[in-house]
Amino acid sequence: MVNHHSGIGLNGITPIQQMMASCSGAFLTSFIVTPFDVVKIRLQAQKTPFHKGKCFLYCNGLMDHVCVCENGNSPAWYKAPGQFRGTVDAFIQIVRYEGLKSLWSGLPPTLIMAVPATVIYFTCYDQLRALLKYQLGYDGIYIPLIAGASARMGAVTVISPLELIRTKSQSRRLTYRELGTVVRTAVAQDGWLSLWRGWGPTVLRDVPFSAIYWFNYELMKKQLCKRFSVSEPTLKISFSSGASSGAIAAVLTLPFDVVKTRRQIELGELAMSKSQRHLSSTWKIMQSVVNESGFEGLFVGLLPRLMKVAPACAIMISSYEYGKSFFRKINNERELKKS
Repeated sequence: MVNHHSGIGLNGITPIQQMMASCSGAFLTSFIVTPFDVVKIRLQAQKTPFHKGKCFLYCNGLMDHVCVCENGNSPAWYKAPGQFRGTVDAFIQIVRYEGLKSLWSGLPPTLIMAVPATVIYFTCYDQLRALLKYQLGYDGIYIPLIAGASARMGAVTVISPLELIRTKSQSRRLTYRELGTVVRTAVAQDGWLSLWRGWGPTVLRDVPFSAIYWFNYELMKKQLCKRFSVSEPTLKISFSSGASSGAIAAVLTLPFDVVKTRRQIELGELAMSKSQRHLSSTWKIMQSVVNESGFEGLFVGLLPRLMKVAPACAIMISSYEYGKSFFRKINNERELKKS
C-alpha cells in the first residue's frame, strides 16, 4: 500500500530516498572504478600517443567520455603519458610522481554526467516496476525487462544533449556563457534535434543492456534469496547477482558497444575540426568493422569491458539495494513509533 501522508511508495521508501540511494551508489562506483580507467587510458596513450585534435574514449562502467587531445594533452584532465611496464607499475608511478589525486583525474566529468543519469535511471526503474506490479496488477517475469528498457530509454534521452555539450566543451575550456553560445549555434544551424545526435547508437547499446541486466538480476536475486531463505537480498546476494547479470549483458551487447565507441570518437573529431561531414550510420559502422576485422571485430575488447562492467554493476546495485533497505528500516521504525 502507498502511505500518502508520508510519501512512502509501494516499495517502502519515498522517491527522494530512492534518489539518495542511487546517488550514493553512483558516487561509490565512480570513486572505485575511475582509477582503473585512468590507468588504462595512460597505458593506451603510451602504446599509441594521441595527436592534436584526436579523440579517445574514457569509460568507467557508469559513463562514457570522449576526451580530445591538444598536443598530446587534453585540456579536460588527461596528462602526458609516462613510461609504464604494466598496470601495477602504472599505478605505482602515477602515485609516486603525480600524487594520489591523479588517479581520480577523470572523476569530475563522470560526476557531472553519471550521477544525474544514474539517479533518473534507477528511480524510474523502481517506480515503473512498482507501477506494473501493484497498480496494473501485472506480475510476470518480464516486468524487469520492460521497466529496465523504458527507464534506460528515458535516462538516455534526458542525458543525450548534455553528452553532446560535454564533447564540444572538452575540445577547449569553455565558460558557461560560451557553452550557451555553443548550444544556441548548434540549434540555429541544425535544429533542436541536433542536440540528440548520438542518441541512436547509445539507445542501441544501453536499452538492450538494461533489459537483459534487470531481467537476469531480478531472476538471480529471487533464486538466491529463496536458496538462503531470506526475504531481502543481503549485500553478498546483490553483489553476486549484479556482477553476473552485468557480465551477461556486457557480452551480449558488445557489438553495439564497439559501434558506440567508434561513433562517439567520430562525433568528437567532427566537433574538433568543425567539419560539416555527416556521421556514418550505425549499419555502415558495423559493416566497416566486419570488413576490416571479420565478425570477431564486433567482439573486440571483451575482457576489458567485462573487467569494468561486472564490478561497476555489482558495486552500483549492492550499494543501491543497501541504501534502500537502510531507508526502509528507518521508515518502518518511524511508522512503529507513530502507532
